[in-house]
Amino acid sequence: MKQTTELGHSTLKVNRIGLGCMGMSEFYGSFDEEESIKTLHKAIELGVNFFDTADMYGWGANERLLGKAFKGKWDKVVLATKFAVMRGPNGEWLGLNGQPEYIQKACEQSLSNLGTETIDLYFMHRQAPNVEIEVIVGAMAELVKQGKVKCIGLSEVNAETLRRAHAVHPISALQSEYSLWSREPEEELFEVCKELGITFVSYSPLGRGFLTGAIKSRADFEAGDFRLNNPRFTDEAIQANIKFVEVIDQIANDKGVTKAQVALAWILSQNDEITAIPGTRKIHRLEENLGAFQVELTKIDLEVIQQSMPLETIGNRY
Repeated sequence: MKQTTELGHSTLKVNRIGLGCMGMSEFYGSFDEEESIKTLHKAIELGVNFFDTADMYGWGANERLLGKAFKGKWDKVVLATKFAVMRGPNGEWLGLNGQPEYIQKACEQSLSNLGTETIDLYFMHRQAPNVEIEVIVGAMAELVKQGKVKCIGLSEVNAETLRRAHAVHPISALQSEYSLWSREPEEELFEVCKELGITFVSYSPLGRGFLTGAIKSRADFEAGDFRLNNPRFTDEAIQANIKFVEVIDQIANDKGVTKAQVALAWILSQNDEITAIPGTRKIHRLEENLGAFQVELTKIDLEVIQQSMPLETIGNRY
């Protein structure tokens, strides 16, 4: 299985299994900075070079954590960060902003947080409803001209918006949720990405941990875990969606691998350019995820998964 790919419209080569860093600062219960830094360093040691963060994760804390971990190691890292979701000084949610002046300031703040001079891949996290995509991408293109950003990406947009954006400036990557229980991008985004040479980045490829079989009830979450407010993680949804895990479990048992490895191998088998950014704070999970490169899913395996998976997921993504 191909382990690296070239990021669309760039010379940057990235791992097809990168590392999502969101949970190192917020959202998924308790976290430990020292443990996270050890995991980040281990990732580099294991050859991972693609790391994903955003200015809103820990409202700046996640970028600062990565800046600390990657000091003196930037030559080994391709870093993606994002703007648009505004947070207040105490983490309060302040909505979306796509105004050019804001984008310029957000980028400069991210560079300061990270302690670096250039962001490899800068994503619009979500589109502000009151700003046209052409205006947003125009402002992002300006950052490329200034040398503050190498490549630009979009997150969670539809095919038409992606085409309009790409007409203003080459889009290197599209990041959307994609996994065995979130397959909406297959409907038209994959086709557009292929046509326009855009790398698809799958976030939450393990269904926020659900597809690993680790979550059997709400009791498995720590207090404050954002999944407790997620429609897919009500008791009823967990019980109904367990069918997804059962299909993966059967294949994992047959191959002597883990469910996480099957779920990731399935994503990578969709095409040679797709990438995934499973998040973890722990070294043993990082190593387990990278083990997906060694899992070969046969045509029969893929057919079994296709035919056995439930047709719908219970509960919205957000």
